[in-house]
Amino acid sequence: MSCGPLVFLAAFFAFAASWFGLVLAPQFQVGRLQQETNVVNTTELYPSARPGLARQGLEVYRAAGCAACHTEQVGQTGTVCDVVLTDAGTNHAALIETLIRSGLGRSNPGQYLSELPKPVRQGLNKEEADFLATALKSAGAKADVRIVPVGPDIARGWGKRRTVAEDYLYDDPVMLGSLRVGPDLANVGVRLPDPNWHLRHLYAPRLEVKDSPMPPYRYLFTMRRIGWQPSPDALQLPGEFAPPPGFEIVPKPEARALVAYLSSLRTDAVLFEAPMTAPSAPAAATATNTPAK
Repeated sequence: MSCGPLVFLAAFFAFAASWFGLVLAPQFQVGRLQQETNVVNTTELYPSARPGLARQGLEVYRAAGCAACHTEQVGQTGTVCDVVLTDAGTNHAALIETLIRSGLGRSNPGQYLSELPKPVRQGLNKEEADFLATALKSAGAKADVRIVPVGPDIARGWGKRRTVAEDYLYDDPVMLGSLRVGPDLANVGVRLPDPNWHLRHLYAPRLEVKDSPMPPYRYLFTMRRIGWQPSPDALQLPGEFAPPPGFEIVPKPEARALVAYLSSLRTDAVLFEAPMTAPSAPAAATATNTPAK
């Protein structure tokens, strides 16, 4: 008896299951994502489309092969809670007694009475943090429980939280990358906001990062003779990286577009699907009702 039909059906169902799992299911999960008002405690829409110059920079990033050495996906292994004392209240004796019972303040309890806010315990689970915060509040103090994402990428300073599918809503193609010869860039716009730093880094990577393995992208720049006066766009390059006397290095439009794209990379919005406690606004900004920059 021929087994051909059974082999065909088995192969068909195997391919169908693979297609469903790898194509159809992701399409249902993330393919229909739309911009939503889901930033915690605000009415801000997230994410925003990248400006036109940054969109052009995405194409330069792809053409230059940057995704071969850099990722744009910050990982996270979990979350912990920090208990932060924000107000010592007026019953300092009760507060100090509570701190001592909690294993804190035995050597120098007065340190928790000034220069607030101040963390009293870090790296707790939610139940431990809530218990300590409740005890401090019972002593007349004020305390916050702050959610802190943790993981190797976050410890390196590459991001404040894990990246999620919504962060890439307006990117086509999405440059996730798979190798990390260099650092992750998902939040580099927050980490390194100075455009001139990026321009110098593109022209001479080791000028900004010692022993960097990154090749220089000098084809994105032009060396030209200085006219009546130096160009305000000319790079300020020291020593061995400086051009010959009478010449200057200026970025081409492609370099400025690439830097605009890098500057637009930021994954610091507080989302419900990637919880963390947002840093408090500076007092001056709060007093004037203007957002901190």
